[in-house]
Amino acid sequence: MSAPQPAIAPQPVRLDGRYCRLEPLDRSHVPDLWQAISGPELDARHRWLPEAAPADEAALLGWADAAAERSDMVYFAVVDSETGRCGGRHALMRIVPEHGVIEIGSILWGKGVARTRIATEAFYLTARHVFETLGYRRFEWKCNDRNLPSRRAALRFGFTYEGVFRQHMIVKGVNRDTAWFSMIDREWPSVRTRLEAWLEPENFDEDGTALTRLSRARSPAA
Repeated sequence: MSAPQPAIAPQPVRLDGRYCRLEPLDRSHVPDLWQAISGPELDARHRWLPEAAPADEAALLGWADAAAERSDMVYFAVVDSETGRCGGRHALMRIVPEHGVIEIGSILWGKGVARTRIATEAFYLTARHVFETLGYRRFEWKCNDRNLPSRRAALRFGFTYEGVFRQHMIVKGVNRDTAWFSMIDREWPSVRTRLEAWLEPENFDEDGTALTRLSRARSPAA
């Protein structure tokens, strides 16, 4: 067990990867973000989020302005390194530096990010920042217990399932039982090795399709 010590409160920063970069979310990202999330799947993409789907780009702009001003959450825009377009966003939230605990949440990865290597690298960049730069001991992922894609993603990324908080919240007027997942600092080195191995360019064909499943990827040491 790591020695208890305070972590650093996150600040808006840019984090660069091979396939994407994370930038502090602001209104400049809204046109691209709207294109990435709008369309027939707009409502479905917001099903598990606390906020309703924006009616139009102007509504999303208002949301982004408010999000940028929040002091309890730090939002990142997920930007494709090749195109320079924002295709999603997520946040660091429920931040408790004195206990070294932080959560990734408010995840909205749209077209071009969801179910691609960009999503995996966006998570990797966030986790590396949390553990190695900010010094957190516990990284959390929480979701509605009925949100099966989110539960699968948590396990795929390397989180450990801890159980369900029954009747934990009321979201959009409906009960939410919350599934809890965590990753702790002593687990991060092996998770990092696995993620980095999967993200190597050699693991993808010319269309960007992975040649191995992340759940089956292994570090060179293994």
